[in-house]
Amino acid sequence: MKKILIGLVTTLVFLTPMNQANAEEDQHEFAEEATSAILMERDTGTILFEKNSQEKLPPASMTKIMTMLLIMEALDNEEITWEDTVRVSEKAASMGGSQIFLEPGEEMTVKELMKGIAIASGNDATVAMAEFLAGSEEEFVKEMNQKAKELGLENTTFQNTNGLPAANHETSAYDMAVMAKELLKHEEITEYTSLYEDYLRENTDNPFWLVNTNKLVKFYPGADGLKTGFTREAMYCLTASANKDGMRMIAVVMGAPSPKERNRQITEMFDYAYSQFALHTQHEATDILGEVKVDKGAESSVSVSAKEPVSILMKKGEKTDGLLEKTVWKEDVRAPIQKGDELGTISLERDGETLLSMPLIATDDVEEASFWRLMKRTSEVLFGNAS
Repeated sequence: MKKILIGLVTTLVFLTPMNQANAEEDQHEFAEEATSAILMERDTGTILFEKNSQEKLPPASMTKIMTMLLIMEALDNEEITWEDTVRVSEKAASMGGSQIFLEPGEEMTVKELMKGIAIASGNDATVAMAEFLAGSEEEFVKEMNQKAKELGLENTTFQNTNGLPAANHETSAYDMAVMAKELLKHEEITEYTSLYEDYLRENTDNPFWLVNTNKLVKFYPGADGLKTGFTREAMYCLTASANKDGMRMIAVVMGAPSPKERNRQITEMFDYAYSQFALHTQHEATDILGEVKVDKGAESSVSVSAKEPVSILMKKGEKTDGLLEKTVWKEDVRAPIQKGDELGTISLERDGETLLSMPLIATDDVEEASFWRLMKRTSEVLFGNAS
């Protein structure tokens, strides 16, 4: 059954009587020529449409979304840098299908290989990065499957890093949308996935012109990613993202009969989302929402922010009147505190209904205070800062 579904995803709750009514009244059908599809708003995780979204299917090169996610995490964790040099192995250079024609022993930076993955869907570039990060593609695949478990993806099993046909290499439209949602937390990724064309080995005797396999980044306003896919088994697939009118949408199509049809289906879903819905953002993820006292910490308090943007998705024209914000703080917080530790919750309510609830997290580490620091702090409280 194909229908709009406004519901519950990840840690966010967005379910009101009005939205249930809209889901029942507005029956829209999309992706009729695809095997499965889904349309999701990124910040809230709200699903606006789905069709067979839990069906296990081969993802082809959309697999590289998970590969790019692990690369971005390694960069954010300072395990690697964009300028690190990667030496290409015989195995990486031997990959068939989409490729950037790497040679055994050739060296490229992480940045160059990311362009090869994000723009040209290079299978060789993907394996080269996997080997660089984990020592072998097999070990990297284990990390991919572990990350899938962490994200709660019940329909996903990876056998390789690039999506070349393999038994039991499968995922679902819903799982792909969740992977895309996670990847898009690393905003820098769209600097690569949004490029329509670029060059590798520029100013050499062997320049290579990269052209994005996702044509929507050139022809659909706001489109900035993420990854196409095609094999004979998977047919034409696309996990797409667009950022427009202050709202980011994720759309996935699997099993379309042609690239043109795949793009049409994604475009129709995006058009529907941007014409009918608007995102109300109460707080950005970077906003400091308060301070929590820390007992026996090197610092006496720590700043707190929301884990993700505090947003609710609304039908266009709907008012935010009566929206009530509530925060609940964890009591007896004691050092050490690590950045990202949950120290409270924030919720948005209206007419007694909870529209959203999400964790509040520490923005910094707080180490335990030394004995002498605690003594000094006690002295200052008791006697003041007399000089």
